[in-house]
Amino acid sequence: MFVSTYGYGQSMAPAVDQPLLHQEGARRFRRCRTAPSSDPLSTANHTSSPPKTLFGAGAAARPSFRLVGLLLAAYLLLGSLAFYLAMDHMSGTRTARALDALYFCVVTMTTVGYGDLVPASDAAKLLACAFAFAGVALVGTFLSKAADYLVEKQEALLFRALHAHRGGEARMLRAMEANKVRYKLYTAGVLLALLVASGTAVLWKVEGMRPVDALYCACATVTTLGYGDRSFSSEAGRAFAVAWITVSTVVVALFFLYAAEVYTERRQREVARWVARRRTTSMDLEAADLDGDRRVGAADFVLYKLKELGKIRQEEISEFLKEFDKLDADHSGTLSPADLALAQSPDPDPDPPNPS
Repeated sequence: MFVSTYGYGQSMAPAVDQPLLHQEGARRFRRCRTAPSSDPLSTANHTSSPPKTLFGAGAAARPSFRLVGLLLAAYLLLGSLAFYLAMDHMSGTRTARALDALYFCVVTMTTVGYGDLVPASDAAKLLACAFAFAGVALVGTFLSKAADYLVEKQEALLFRALHAHRGGEARMLRAMEANKVRYKLYTAGVLLALLVASGTAVLWKVEGMRPVDALYCACATVTTLGYGDRSFSSEAGRAFAVAWITVSTVVVALFFLYAAEVYTERRQREVARWVARRRTTSMDLEAADLDGDRRVGAADFVLYKLKELGKIRQEEISEFLKEFDKLDADHSGTLSPADLALAQSPDPDPDPPNPS
């Protein structure tokens, strides 16, 4: 019976050769390298500064970041111009015409919507509808990239200040990579507290609100509630609000996003510890035997554990095996440069030579 083959750790190979075969297979599997990538630890010994791709914000992402930034600038310019021309069709608290147009554009794109400035005509309402949808789609993408970049830079500076005395750049980079989500959460929390404090101070000192009302308005703004009973009404306050609302509404969203990621990572680590401690049974070995040869090598065992952790699915493994069979032109069970050249040539040989 198939299960009984695994019952006492037996194998079809001679018993004397089993430890050597297992050790050699495990060594070969541990030496397996991934596809070429920008590993932060691999460059730690060749440069005195951390690589720019440490947190995934590499050079490849810069062109799209600049493009989204240009689109955002164009959106703000067109929106400010459009609402400037339509300001006679707006009702509410007014200050400077150009500043009010930019302020209304920012309040619309961040979905704060205080209600202190509202469209009063059909044309203005239709214009606001168009910029509301365009702003949520475009500005949300840009602000996520910009705020994430800001948080990562602050995170790196904070970590260096706290752990520079522990020695070794490679060790520091390894610790940052392992705890980067947690440090992002801490940094986003600090930034959020500073933004709420600064907004409260401006609403208190510039807008003349009571401290409790100022804190209430700041919290309602950063969470995009925008009740409308309290808002920026002075020219200086709205000039501050243009930048403050843009940054604070995204930082609070990132804070809760990182909090969810930290919780998910903790759950994943708990599952990983449970999988590592769980006793391996004959049923596990049967399930780990991917090729049906009644032997479980190091690669088979690791793939089975990855499936238990939910890191990979059986469908994905099957696709990889199909790709391997397609590239194995000589059907030897191994891949070589000759196999790749033959399998990927424009007109591969339909009858490859038999190695035997």
